[in-house]
Amino acid sequence: MNTHNDAPEVSYDDPGRHAMTQRVTWVSVVVNIFLTAAQVVAGIISHSQGLIADGLHSLSDLVCDFLVLFAAHHSKDPADESHPYGHGRIETAASFALGAILAATGAGIIWSAGVKLQDVDNLPPVAPLALWTAILALAAKEGLFRYMLHVGERLRSPMLIANAWHARSDAASSLVVALGIVGNLMGYSFADSVAAVIVGFMIVRMGVVFAWEALQELIDTGLSVEEVDGIRQVIVDTPGVSSLHELRTRRMAHRSLVDAHVCVDPRISVSEGHRIAEVTRKRVLESHSSVSDVLVHIDVEDDLDHDSKSQNTPDRSDLIRQLAPVLSQLPEPQRVVLHYLGGRVEAEVYLSRQDFGDSAAGRGVEQAIGRYLAENPLVSSLAINHRRQIFPVRD
Repeated sequence: MNTHNDAPEVSYDDPGRHAMTQRVTWVSVVVNIFLTAAQVVAGIISHSQGLIADGLHSLSDLVCDFLVLFAAHHSKDPADESHPYGHGRIETAASFALGAILAATGAGIIWSAGVKLQDVDNLPPVAPLALWTAILALAAKEGLFRYMLHVGERLRSPMLIANAWHARSDAASSLVVALGIVGNLMGYSFADSVAAVIVGFMIVRMGVVFAWEALQELIDTGLSVEEVDGIRQVIVDTPGVSSLHELRTRRMAHRSLVDAHVCVDPRISVSEGHRIAEVTRKRVLESHSSVSDVLVHIDVEDDLDHDSKSQNTPDRSDLIRQLAPVLSQLPEPQRVVLHYLGGRVEAEVYLSRQDFGDSAAGRGVEQAIGRYLAENPLVSSLAINHRRQIFPVRD
C-alpha cells in the first residue's frame, strides 16, 4: 500500500511534524463534513440507499479524523513517570479504534441494504441527482487520498497513512455507488442496494486490516526479518562485540525499540564494556532511522548457560570471607577483582610491589593458595599481582 514519493522524509524530531499532521487532518475534516452533508441529503432526496451508505461512510471518516487529531496532539507528549517510553502508542490505539469504527460502520450498511433487498419490487427509482453527487464525492475522496498519503509518507506516520487509505476506500466505494446508481437508472432497481452491500464489505475489510495491524503492534510484534537482520549485522560488526545471542525488537507507532544482549571479552573493565555498549547503541541509531532507542546488555557468556551456573557461586562478600585466611598473610590489597566464568570464580589480588617482596613469604602464600583452591572447587584460580605505581592517580 505504498506509492512512490519523491518528497524528502521529515525527521521524527522535527518540530513541524505535529503542525503538518494537524493541517492535513483538518483538511480531511472539512472535506468530510461537506461530503457527509451532500451525500446524505442528496441520497434522501433521490432515494439512493447506496449514496446514503456512502454518506455514512464519510461520517465515519469524520469521526476517525477527530481520533487522529486527538492522537496526534497527545502522542507528541514527552516521556513521563507514568509513560517512560513516551506516548507513541496513542497513535496505535487510535488506529485500532479507527479500524473498529470502520468494521462496525460497514456491518451496519450491509445489514440495512440486505433488509432492503428482501423487498426489491417496492424499491423506489433513483433520481439523476444521486449520480452527480456520487461523481463529485469520488473526485473529492481520490484527491484527499493522494494529499494525505503524500504527507503520511513524508512523516512516516502509520496513522496518517492508514487514514489516507481509508480515504482511498471511500473513493472506491463512491465508484461502486456511482455504478449502482447507473444500473438503477437503467432499470435494474436492485443495483443501488447491491452497491450498498458491496460498499459495506469494502469498509469492513479495510477496518479489519487496520485493527489487525494495530493489534500486532499492541502485542509487541517484532520488526520484519529483513529489518532485524540489518540491525543484527550492525551489532556484530561493532568493535569489541564478540557475539550477539539475544535480539528483541518491537514497534511503538512510527518508531522502533531494540534490546540486544552482546558478549565481550570477560576480562575487560566495566568502563570499557560500557563504552562498547554505547558505541553499539550509537551505530544502530545512526544506521536505522526508525529506531528510537537501543538497550544494550553486556554479557561475558551466553545468558542461559552463564546464569544457571553462576547461581551456585558465592557472592563477593562470601568469597572475601572465604579468602580471609589467605589474604591475612598479605599486605592490605589495593583491590580484589572477581571473574565469574564457566560456573566458577577467578580471583585477582592486586598489591603494590613495595608491599610484598619477601620470597619466603611469597612461597608461604602460594602454598596457602594451593590448599584453598584444592578445598574450594568453585574457585578456579587466585592470582597475586604486584604493581609499581609509575604515575600518580589523580581524582
